[in-house]
Amino acid sequence: MHRQRKQDMNKQELIDAVASSTGASKAITGEAVDAVIGAITNAVVKGDTVQLVGFGSFSQGSRAARTGRNPATGEEISIAAAKTVKFTAGKAFKDAVNGARK
Repeated sequence: MHRQRKQDMNKQELIDAVASSTGASKAITGEAVDAVIGAITNAVVKGDTVQLVGFGSFSQGSRAARTGRNPATGEEISIAAAKTVKFTAGKAFKDAVNGARK
C-alpha cells in the first residue's frame, strides 16, 4: 500500500485560500499576508516572541558553537554558534492536526 503525499501549500495558494474565505481581492489579501509575515519576522529579529493564541508562537532561539565532521573527508570542522527561529504549536492547532474534537 502506497501512501500518497499531499502537495504542500505555497504562498500564492495561501493567498488564494484566504481571499476565497474572506471575499477580499487577491491583491489586498497578498498585501495583508506580506504584512503579517513582515511583522512576525521583525518581532522575532528583535528577540520578541509572537504569540497567536490557539495557533502557536514564534520566537528566537540559539544553537551553541560545536565541532562537526565533514562527511566527505572525515575532517573535524568548527560550526559557529547561530540564532534559530522556533515555532511552538498551540494546543488548539495540535488538537486540530491530531483530529481531536471539542
